[in-house]
Amino acid sequence: MRQSSNVGMEELDDFDEVVDVRSPAEFAIDHLPGAVNCPALDNEERARVGTIYKQVSPFEARKIGAALVAKNVARHLETHFGSRDQRWKPLVYCWRGGKRSGSMVHVLREIGWDAAALQGGYQSYRRAVLAQLEELPARFDYRVICGPTGSGKSRLLQALAACGAQVLDLEALAKHRGSVLGELPGDPQPSQKMFESLMWHALRKFDAALPVFVEAESRRIGSLRVPESLLARMRASACVRIHAPVAERVRFLLGEYRHLLEEPAWLKTLLLRLTALHSKETVGRWIAQIDARDWHALVTDLLATHYDPAYLRSMERNYTGLIDAALLDVPRLDDAGFDAAALRMLTC
Repeated sequence: MRQSSNVGMEELDDFDEVVDVRSPAEFAIDHLPGAVNCPALDNEERARVGTIYKQVSPFEARKIGAALVAKNVARHLETHFGSRDQRWKPLVYCWRGGKRSGSMVHVLREIGWDAAALQGGYQSYRRAVLAQLEELPARFDYRVICGPTGSGKSRLLQALAACGAQVLDLEALAKHRGSVLGELPGDPQPSQKMFESLMWHALRKFDAALPVFVEAESRRIGSLRVPESLLARMRASACVRIHAPVAERVRFLLGEYRHLLEEPAWLKTLLLRLTALHSKETVGRWIAQIDARDWHALVTDLLATHYDPAYLRSMERNYTGLIDAALLDVPRLDDAGFDAAALRMLTC
């Protein structure tokens, strides 16, 4: 068993499991990717102990808190930790690396597990993530996948990942497709802090000797911000430009956004957000196409009138490598087409 029960971020990969003992509310905002939440105090218990600490006394708060923590640790031992064998090595953290994680680690070490607490807790982790997101992006050579809306950029990234390539899929991490219609039904976006944690976790696993494939993005993906250090590096990198026939893009989009076609009232609400960019006549035409359920005409119109011009302006302004981009022809936007395109990218 290790001598110290406190370790730093540099030892993160030495453990079998990361255990977050903060409350579920704290965990929901942000946590170490892959961590399991085994709270020493749940949301209500934490609020109760905090109130007693302020309104009664620190002693009473510690006494009541200790009883609650003991009860919760016992429950975790009977449930989540119950199947772990003696070789299990957990890393435990709380907000500051104090009493909550200390209590859990003490019990686990007394049982015989080689448990340790993350020094400085979540606060130390958060500072490390922000610092490393400033310097990690500069380590890698990126291949930026460009292409107008509906050309299957995200699907191509998935095909590349399936081939073993290093892929940073920012839209998957952000749970958003990156446009006014990009919200994913029933799958809300993570917090900004969680998004940064997921990016950090992906980047730290990459090999700097190999390229990283990423989709061209703007500063925001839905409500989330892409770190400036990463965005600047992407914008200065080599680009690959997808070309797909307009008719094929329309067919592909009708399948990808089927959920919006099934909610025409919500689709209207989303498109009305574009009234600042387009005339009343144009937006009115889109609304009429929705009312007529003329989905093919609507998607074709949106591409020609809004998406393609906006995308081209943004790309020419922000991605210097676009002018010399290699052209990747993808005539069919299906699994076979994306697999073939991924193989061509990896072998050329």
